Amino acid sequence: MNVIQTDCLVIGAGLAGCAYALHAARAGLEVQLLSLNGPLVANSDWAQGGIIYNVSPDPTILARDIFEASGNTANPLAVDQLVKEGPVAVRELLIDELRVPFDRTGDGGLEFTREGGHSERRIIHAKDTTGHAILSSVVAKVDATPHITRRQGWIAIDLLTLSHNTGDPRARYEPLTCFGAYVLDTSTGEVCAIVAKKTILATGGLGHIFQHSTNQPGSVGHGVAMAFRVGARLIDLEYVQFHPTVFFKKGAPRFLITEALRGEGAVLVNAHGDRFMEKVHPRASLAPRDVVSRAIHQEMAATGDSCAFLDLSALKPDFIRERFPYIHDRCREYGVDILREPIPVVPAAHYSCGGVHADMNGRTNVRHLNAIGETGCTGLHGANRLASTSLLECLTSAKFSARADIAEITANRFSLPDPRPWQSPSREPDPTLINQDMMLLQQTMWNYAGIIRSPKRITRARRIVLELREEIQSFYRDCRLSRPLIELRNAVQTALAVVHAATLNPRSKGCHFVTDDED
Repeated sequence: MNVIQTDCLVIGAGLAGCAYALHAARAGLEVQLLSLNGPLVANSDWAQGGIIYNVSPDPTILARDIFEASGNTANPLAVDQLVKEGPVAVRELLIDELRVPFDRTGDGGLEFTREGGHSERRIIHAKDTTGHAILSSVVAKVDATPHITRRQGWIAIDLLTLSHNTGDPRARYEPLTCFGAYVLDTSTGEVCAIVAKKTILATGGLGHIFQHSTNQPGSVGHGVAMAFRVGARLIDLEYVQFHPTVFFKKGAPRFLITEALRGEGAVLVNAHGDRFMEKVHPRASLAPRDVVSRAIHQEMAATGDSCAFLDLSALKPDFIRERFPYIHDRCREYGVDILREPIPVVPAAHYSCGGVHADMNGRTNVRHLNAIGETGCTGLHGANRLASTSLLECLTSAKFSARADIAEITANRFSLPDPRPWQSPSREPDPTLINQDMMLLQQTMWNYAGIIRSPKRITRARRIVLELREEIQSFYRDCRLSRPLIELRNAVQTALAVVHAATLNPRSKGCHFVTDDED
């Protein structure tokens, strides 16, 4: 088994992982950056609406909006860090250094928009492909920076810990400590170990444990599952945010319809053209995401319609083409001309507000293991995330985690052990069984642990997922590793963690909505 030694192992190459790698490498640390697919295949790339750049003289207004969206459950320390440090992170990296092409006003100033849950315009954007504009700029910098080795097509299997993966029997008496990961090179099928002083989980979200999701394929909570298996603390996993507006048409793929459309004046209507959000929330179509998703779900249930619609008639056609070119072209590709007709939309799993518990420096309860971005949970989002905070959290969590790691690695001597060799069976897995198990898992989570939950639904989901996990674990032990098999194994573990968290919390709050109505 090949063993690679490094200072920092970053698992995941979205915005959080890339930003961390940049900070660490600039301080002279060696970084191994695992990139499952191409450099731009990440949830960060698909972010449309924008990123908060709050230059208001009163930052407490943003803090108030975050708390209100969270149902007043957000962690004040995390909110304070984001509000104070977010503007600095955006200005230093994205605006001053990388010169990301954010949209500008006629006089050259940044153009600000508003999204659901925001009380004022504070979101900067690059048309309706902000995530792509940001990530492509960051990726170009990463790939030009010394000390960063990108491992494309590599997927982490399991984290290495002193108590489980060394030959020294005395190591089990040490505090719970991570020293890297076993990794599969999907192009060769070879398993190697990357031994690191610091291991950073930046694997993104878990949307694809549900049948319908806005996430990139393979987003099944890899970091959550791996962290759980080594004893890391998980928190708030019942709070899965469903984005209210995802394109819906038979035979067409689901894709995000940015909330910024509603920020510019689009409104939600039913099949008869009637607005229904006005009777649900004072901000109507600009209510927080959990409120809007439930309202659409309930409107569909009441009317029997297969979707709701986003009415853009208040927006001028030229403005739509200029401000939202991606959505205009993508909808037109599937037969919907948004200049003349409303967009059919449904909710879909979008963002995990919970994750691996982390402090303000990304530290978990496992020594030398960090969790940043969507994988980590500082409590910033509480029970529900405010729109356009996710990219900002990627920048701030990466910056502070890297800063702490740089200081610790510089000041201390690390003695890295030799990991036990990986033993892998030779029998090839059956792809039909893998696909069937994944579909069963996704349908179970969507039907019984989705937008609206009940005790009976959660109980049924738990029973099905527990049985499925036992089958998959047995199946996994007897087969040669592959990406689909690793994804299935992690998906079922993450799903069980979400269901378990939902079981333990009988109170409705934010994204976690529990009803006694079983009909």
